[in-house]
Amino acid sequence: MHGAAAIAGIGESTYYERGGSPHSEFQLACIAIQRAVEDAGLELADIDGFVSYMDSRNDPIRLARALGIRNLRWTGSPWSGGGNNSCASIQAADAAVSAGYAKHVVVFRALAQGQFGRFGQSGGGGGGGYLGGAFAWNAIYGLMTPAQQCALHTARFMHDHGISQEALCEISLACYANAQLNPRALRYGKPLTREAYHASRWIVTPFHLYDCCPENDGAAAAVVTTAERARDLAQKPAAIVAAAQGVGPAFATYTQDTLGSSHYGQVAEHLWQNAGVVAQDVDVAQFYENFTGPVLMAMCEMGFASPDGIESFVKDGALQGPDAKLPFNTSGGNIGEAYIHGFEMINESVRQIRGTSTCQAPNVERALVVGGPGYSPGSAVLLGASA
Repeated sequence: MHGAAAIAGIGESTYYERGGSPHSEFQLACIAIQRAVEDAGLELADIDGFVSYMDSRNDPIRLARALGIRNLRWTGSPWSGGGNNSCASIQAADAAVSAGYAKHVVVFRALAQGQFGRFGQSGGGGGGGYLGGAFAWNAIYGLMTPAQQCALHTARFMHDHGISQEALCEISLACYANAQLNPRALRYGKPLTREAYHASRWIVTPFHLYDCCPENDGAAAAVVTTAERARDLAQKPAAIVAAAQGVGPAFATYTQDTLGSSHYGQVAEHLWQNAGVVAQDVDVAQFYENFTGPVLMAMCEMGFASPDGIESFVKDGALQGPDAKLPFNTSGGNIGEAYIHGFEMINESVRQIRGTSTCQAPNVERALVVGGPGYSPGSAVLLGASA
């Protein structure tokens, strides 16, 4: 790694409220892929690989036939997981092009929750079926949704370290504030105040409505190729400096040692070791926030602050705007821009490296993306300005 591969093109569909897309999920995927390829200055015929995550509907063979791609050399998908594998998908594409198995790999995620249903609802177990895995242990107690799972860990984290509701509020306010600069964002033109945050209804304590990301329709994609090829393409490349995965415990493991954790300590250890830098060397960071609580835990485990100091680290708008102490979720993230299972954060990090973000941080040389804290296996990727 260390810049052997780079992201050379990015693209996305229009982002829609859940149920608002005039296109099917597959069509959204094709739109995002076409735009990413065009952004790179390539033709669809140049693409010879696909990688996605938690996606069994938009398979590579169907995409290749629909897009006229005849020479498919590489396909891949990280094992299990959800948005926690967004960065692992970039890592898999990096491995493919660096090893010479493919030349130009498209990484993408498409969601049409109006078409296929919501992630945030509990699944029924009736009709003579049965619940397996962690749900067999959790569902009988009513612990059935990601909001409930993340709330349990967040409540313990807040209790152990004396963290108030204001720290959660700061995450949401930052995402909404940065979304006001981004015309692509679904929350553009819809600012959030501290008063409105606290007045919003509870979903599951300690999460208010605005602690939870919306559910949307849309797709985003990126083209990964070698650094050498990327230098000859249309856009300034974003080098893949390092990527890492880490297993941690299963998320449903509620024990004294794991309750109150985002399970990203191992991800951080691997990433910084691979990159040869530390968290304080990062210029801008995108943290996947399906809920605000795991962001606080992940910031600590990635090395930005101690658990006892995290509230001070984020308070008083410290994450808002391009000149923030830590420029954070600068497009609005899952909460403010759109929930595209975190892949919109990959594209935003590329824009930060290019210098074209709507909330552009100054002098960006290193852009961090942390995918899906709270779920295992986790992943993160560090992008950098190409030499």
